[in-house]
Amino acid sequence: MHGYTFDFRGSVVIVTGANGNLGSAVARAFAEAGANVVLAGRDAARVRLALPDLTESPNVWVGPSTDLNDAEATQALVAESFKRYGRIDVLADTVGGYRAGTPVHETSPSQWDEMMALNARTAFLISRAVIPTMLDQGSGRIILTAARNALRGGANAAAYAASKAAVARLTESLAAEVKHRGINVNCVLPGTIDTDRNRGVIPYADPGHWVRPGDIAAIFVFLASDAATAIHGALIPAYGLS
Repeated sequence: MHGYTFDFRGSVVIVTGANGNLGSAVARAFAEAGANVVLAGRDAARVRLALPDLTESPNVWVGPSTDLNDAEATQALVAESFKRYGRIDVLADTVGGYRAGTPVHETSPSQWDEMMALNARTAFLISRAVIPTMLDQGSGRIILTAARNALRGGANAAAYAASKAAVARLTESLAAEVKHRGINVNCVLPGTIDTDRNRGVIPYADPGHWVRPGDIAAIFVFLASDAATAIHGALIPAYGLS
């Protein structure tokens, strides 16, 4: 059997959405595994506030405030990361959001566009930005974040479900394009994540059934490791007990 380890010393990992509940857990997991971590977020100051101890590490760099819906800004983030480290080994993309509650006929075009931009366009632009460097290296890992709803829509959540389904199809298409070039592309599908916000807005649910950010982060680390070399285009469920 192979002696797989989760030692990322010398590797460079870009974590997007780094100040979010999931993003911060993913950033910590890679930092603890020894990686050089680029913390990316829309507001760099909020990233520093969310991870004050981590940002003091010499192996962690807080990138410039970046709107991942802006193609030029996204390219600039990746270019600056490459300039700083000379390589990009892993993209851990945790950017996304949830907005639902209306049936299709009451959903405004702006609500639809918001979900598509926040969930699908961001994943497309950041993936598009890192792939050329990974192709030049002949190696890389891209891990995107969708949701359970990527597999099946539900009432009053069409825009959200469609945007997450787009991330799933993006994952599968990217994987088919680059798997013969040393790049693995996969996607994690969280269920309800156990966060303070979710506990507040869903007060009658049992959070013990939800999935913890740290448990999802462990899946990201696994998918970025040599142990996942044979996995391409997978949609990994992470639902906890829900």
